[in-house]
Amino acid sequence: MNIALVTCDILAQYAAPNVEDEDSLLTNYLRAQGHHVEPRVWTNPAVEWEKYDVVLLKSPWDYFDRIEEFYAWLDRMEQLQVPMLNPAAIVRWNTNKRYLRDMEQAGVRIVPTQWLPRGSHFDAEAAHAALQTDHLVVKPAVSGGAKNTFALLRGESSIRTPDLNELLQHEDFLVQPFLPQIQAQGEWSLVYLGGEYSHCVLKTPKSGDFRVQHYLGGGIQARPAPENLRRTADAIVAQFAPDCLYVRVDGVEIDGELVLMELELIEPFLYLATEPTALAQYEKALSALKS
Repeated sequence: MNIALVTCDILAQYAAPNVEDEDSLLTNYLRAQGHHVEPRVWTNPAVEWEKYDVVLLKSPWDYFDRIEEFYAWLDRMEQLQVPMLNPAAIVRWNTNKRYLRDMEQAGVRIVPTQWLPRGSHFDAEAAHAALQTDHLVVKPAVSGGAKNTFALLRGESSIRTPDLNELLQHEDFLVQPFLPQIQAQGEWSLVYLGGEYSHCVLKTPKSGDFRVQHYLGGGIQARPAPENLRRTADAIVAQFAPDCLYVRVDGVEIDGELVLMELELIEPFLYLATEPTALAQYEKALSALKS
């Protein structure tokens, strides 16, 4: 199979000593299975995408900084009828965190959320009251890597209000209560390949932080998925992403239930090195979806 592995030109910014270079790990494995794999930067206009049997989204980690360009690129892939995994339509849906509202309306338990459309104004006291919390997290609806994400305490929120209102002139935001479970217990990431459960990690923030990303100092532990959380994640994948090559379900456990933080369908780090069978399952799922 002739494969384009989609990446970006700022990959080094996300490197961390506690994880392997997953792009290289996957590329080398697929090549060892007889596939021809070429890493390709999605913004490179010289790439002839139509020559590939499949375009694999792996690490276009700057897409949210160039979202209109990314949408245009997805449109072009569809016009060229280039097979893409995950499919362009579900990727487009997943770019804006409004998808969480769709999932909530379908019965999925998400973190309580106040939605701030572009052009609106952030009212800190109203948000604290509506979400019944002294500690807020505010983040863009189109974002990744904790960019422009703020943790705000009651009494201090007004300090950041001018900054947030300036950002709101350009993009949508959402406001959620800070979840102490993330610092106390961590955030679970359940990885699915070809619609089937593969493996799970527990991510924890570094001391004094609330962000769990590994390139921000967060810790990673390979852990079996708790059965109660896996049942919910299985149902989420079956309902919302049954035809996806890869899915990462991120959530926290509250009152014995999985509360969804994110459904990652675009360019999630998959922690493939933490599970000995993951690369083989990835390749098997890829071959099945392309057969």
